[in-house]
Amino acid sequence: MATLTHLLLYPIKSCAGIAVRSATVLESGLFALGVHDREWMLVTEDGQFLTQREHPRMALVRPLPDGDRLRVHAPGMDPLVLPLAWDESAPTRTVKIWDDTVDAADCGDAAADWFSNVLTTPCRLVRFHRDVVRPTSTKWTNGVEAQTRFADGYPLLLIGQASLDDLNARLVAAGRHTLQMDRFRPNLVVDGIDACEEDFLATLTIGDVEIRPVKPCARCPIPSVDQATGIPGPDPLDILQTYRANPRMEGAVCLGMNCIVTAGAGNELHLGQELTTEIAF
Repeated sequence: MATLTHLLLYPIKSCAGIAVRSATVLESGLFALGVHDREWMLVTEDGQFLTQREHPRMALVRPLPDGDRLRVHAPGMDPLVLPLAWDESAPTRTVKIWDDTVDAADCGDAAADWFSNVLTTPCRLVRFHRDVVRPTSTKWTNGVEAQTRFADGYPLLLIGQASLDDLNARLVAAGRHTLQMDRFRPNLVVDGIDACEEDFLATLTIGDVEIRPVKPCARCPIPSVDQATGIPGPDPLDILQTYRANPRMEGAVCLGMNCIVTAGAGNELHLGQELTTEIAF
C-alpha cells in the first residue's frame, strides 16, 4: 500500500524547509505550525524574486516557527524574529515571480538588513498578502482553477521515494554520490509506488483529500546545491538527462509532479497515511 512518508513546507521561498508530522492542506498549499508554504520571499530592491539558483547560501537560512513568532537562523548571525500576526501597517511592495506580478507586504528595514548581510547582496523580505489570490495557470489543469502563494507555479510538489532511489542507483553506477530528497524540495513524498509513477497519476486520495498531479517539474540547478552546506556540487542533471528529458516539456529534464488540490481542502494530512492512486488513461 502506498503511504505518505514526508510532509515538508518552506516558509521562506528557496530557504531551508521544515519537516512536519501533520499539516493542513489548503488550495494554496500546506499550512502547519502557524505558517504557510512559501509565505515569505526574498526580492531585490526592484521586486524580482531571489532563489538558490543565484544565491545557494539561502539553503543555510533556517526558519523555525516558535509559538507566535518565526525565528530565522543563519550561520554567524543572531536570529531574526518575525511576528506571525498579520501587520496591518506593513507597506505594500509590488513583486515579480516568474510571469506574475503581485502585491506583497514588506517586512521592514531590520529584516532587509539581516538578509542583505546573510546573502551579501541588497534584498528585502516580503510576505504574501493575505488579501491576494495568485491563480495558477490553467494550461496544465484542463481549465481547473487553483491558486498558490510564492511557489514557482503550483501549490504542491510530489515526488515518489522510488524516483529518488532510481536516480541514486544511476548515480552510484556512474561513480557518484547519492543525493538526499531535500535537494528536490518536495512538499509530499510517497512510498509504495514505482519509480516515476507519479508522472502517470490522475489523482491521489489521502483520507478526504484529493490531489491531482498536473505538470511535470522541470529541474533547474538547485539539486546541485548541498542543502546542509549551501555549496554547489556535481549537478545530477547530466544523469537525469539520459532518461528524464520530457517531450511534453520541450525536452526539459523533469523529476516530480506539480499538483493541485481538487477536493478536501482544509483537511489534515498525516505521516503514515495510506493513499490510493488512480492512473491516468
